[in-house]
Amino acid sequence: MRRLALIGLAGALAVAMSACASERGSGGGANDTFVFGAAGAPKNFDPIFNDDGESFRPARQMFDTLVTYKPGTTQLEGALATAWSPSTDGKTWTFTLRQGVKFHDGTPFNAAAVCFNFDRWYNMKGAAAQSQMIYYGDVFEGFAKNEGDATGTPVYKSCEAKDDYTAVLNLNKAKGAFPDAFGLTSLSISSPDALKKYNADNVTQSGDSFTYPEYANQHPTGTGPYKFDSYDKTNKTVTLVRNDDYWGEKAKTAKLIFKIIEDENARKQELAAGTIDGYDFPSPADYASLKDAGNQVLIRPAFNILYLGINQKNNPKLADVRVRKAIEYAINKDQLAKNKLPTGAYAQTQFLPNNVPGYTDAVEKHSYDPNQAKALLAQAGATGLTLNFYVPTEVTRPYMPNPVDIGGAVADDLKAVGINVNIVQEPWNGGYKDDVQKAGKQDLHLLGWTGDYADAGNFVGTFFGRQKAEFGFNNPAIFSALSTADAQVTPEAKKAAYEQAGVVISQYVPAVPLTSSPPAIVVKNNIHNLIPTPLTDERFYTVTKG
Repeated sequence: MRRLALIGLAGALAVAMSACASERGSGGGANDTFVFGAAGAPKNFDPIFNDDGESFRPARQMFDTLVTYKPGTTQLEGALATAWSPSTDGKTWTFTLRQGVKFHDGTPFNAAAVCFNFDRWYNMKGAAAQSQMIYYGDVFEGFAKNEGDATGTPVYKSCEAKDDYTAVLNLNKAKGAFPDAFGLTSLSISSPDALKKYNADNVTQSGDSFTYPEYANQHPTGTGPYKFDSYDKTNKTVTLVRNDDYWGEKAKTAKLIFKIIEDENARKQELAAGTIDGYDFPSPADYASLKDAGNQVLIRPAFNILYLGINQKNNPKLADVRVRKAIEYAINKDQLAKNKLPTGAYAQTQFLPNNVPGYTDAVEKHSYDPNQAKALLAQAGATGLTLNFYVPTEVTRPYMPNPVDIGGAVADDLKAVGINVNIVQEPWNGGYKDDVQKAGKQDLHLLGWTGDYADAGNFVGTFFGRQKAEFGFNNPAIFSALSTADAQVTPEAKKAAYEQAGVVISQYVPAVPLTSSPPAIVVKNNIHNLIPTPLTDERFYTVTKG
């Protein structure tokens, strides 16, 4: 019926085309602006210094990576590179680059620009800047000169521009994350001229606060289908405009506005009022009412992990594996999935979704058993244990639709086995992530992860591949198992190695895997061609309105 209706409208659309075209050119028409309700404020707009979805959401519209993922899937396809191939030993990657591409400042994209970006990341100076390069640290492991918490041996070696459209990346060792990891938003390619002009590397730190340079705040310059226009912090809006010189399919709307609305109920009200066209991560309890109101609730496949982080640094009792196992035994994950997460969510036994190679039933399981939890606490001399439990506010994540409610349910389970819980609530971008991931102030915390690509290393390697302040432990056996898995070249060997690493991790309990869930995105019924993806990395240039 929808197809017949569209055919019937063809004549009317043809009559309206000239008016629509004039509006599209100026961005003045109601159907020429797509307004999306963002669940949180971006930290900044330089992809290399970000690791959260609300910062990546606008960045994905402005930047391109060498490779990307076919819309709606985890399958690779070309972006700024049209072809890529490794050497036999996996230590060299050759990219054939797309021709005729320009950055938003009019400068040409070429192999020299690619190498400038990789060299920039590798040679980044300053503990403050390096500490904010979370994804780079996880994938490339180290810098030319490690500072602060960075300690790894660099994977990156050098980059050569063989000619204008051939870039060769040389590595010190093979990395199983490639080529998929080349599609990470953090590894987006920026204009070298803009990076130099706006002092892009000047990240400073004062206490627990970070200050970012002019490039990251006001002049992000990529090659993507939209360009940066403004960030109005007072009115909480990020405005992008169409890049009419984009190398690929041009954006269908002249303006893209992200309206920051931290409260999920407020986002729902603004959708009903028509002040926004859609928003992400609606509450599962609202799916039916949103559909009844004529909206489209688009469900993504489950491709994430929610976990209860355990920091062993501050409380010596948490260094005892019996206590960590007791914490996992105390939590009723099935009830949590049923009551606090969307339909289709399931309790987790490990830190991988069940659709990623490396997931295995061989892990050591600690299913809900309050009596076993109490017994282990008693054995460890930890009866009456008191823990500081950090919970984020002012945010909704795909794995965590309502952090405060989820945190409350987990705290209740812990209290039921005799653990005293002091809940500390902090805004997501108002100190929470830095306190948890950089300063390690917490004993327990809620966090999670949506996969960037279908590789186990993107999950467990990101969490436990090296020492992190978030977890406060040093376990060479885990680090070695994950390093071995990441170095495997064939899919079969990689799968087996990650299964073995998963067993080691489950026995150590560095954190507690809680759930995986299928998040939704909701848009009004006049929004078309938005393609939901398991990676939650939707690109809005395809969206039409009206």
